[in-house]
Amino acid sequence: MWVIPEITPEFEERMMDVLNTYEKPYNADQPVICLDEKNHQLLSNTRKTLPASPGKCRRIDYEYRREGVRNEFVVVEPKAGRRHIRTTKTRTGRDWAKLIHFIAFKMYPDASLIHIILDNLNTHNIVYLYEVYGNDIAEEILSRISLHNTPKHASWLDMAEIEIGIFTKQVLKKRISDDKTLKIAKDAYVNRRNRVKAKINWKFSKEKAREIFKLG
Repeated sequence: MWVIPEITPEFEERMMDVLNTYEKPYNADQPVICLDEKNHQLLSNTRKTLPASPGKCRRIDYEYRREGVRNEFVVVEPKAGRRHIRTTKTRTGRDWAKLIHFIAFKMYPDASLIHIILDNLNTHNIVYLYEVYGNDIAEEILSRISLHNTPKHASWLDMAEIEIGIFTKQVLKKRISDDKTLKIAKDAYVNRRNRVKAKINWKFSKEKAREIFKLG
């Protein structure tokens, strides 16, 4: 169940901005994308896995060894059925800045304006664009993106959380021990869903929000 704080004017303003952005008609020149991230633990087996045999499933011992933490940046364009996942060893503002640079110049080089829905994590700060790329490039990036922050305690308004849930269920819940195996699994997931243009059927509208939260 969503955890909803007091509905302040700021909460309502940000929520309606996000929902209004979602309701824009699809426009390849001004894509609406969602961004979020998730940490997960690489785990290796300490004992040999026993393969499946007639009448028996494959058996994996419950013991494991921790092999380090990875961060997964998930970018999804819900109406186009397009996503990109970037794995990093850290989750810093500099990592975020490099992802935004990639979105602006590699994912959508021909877009006139890129709408980005994201939460309020402290690393999601444009100061890191200046820190990593300097004034000129940072200003160029900012001229091509429009950041739409979800309200505080309402990251569920970010559709990237839905994509993360699917990615977790299909990939990250399995025991993955190293970066090479992770990349193979991640790329297969992204390629498969992009190939069929898997979209997100978002049903929470501005009208629904006004009804649920009794807004004027």
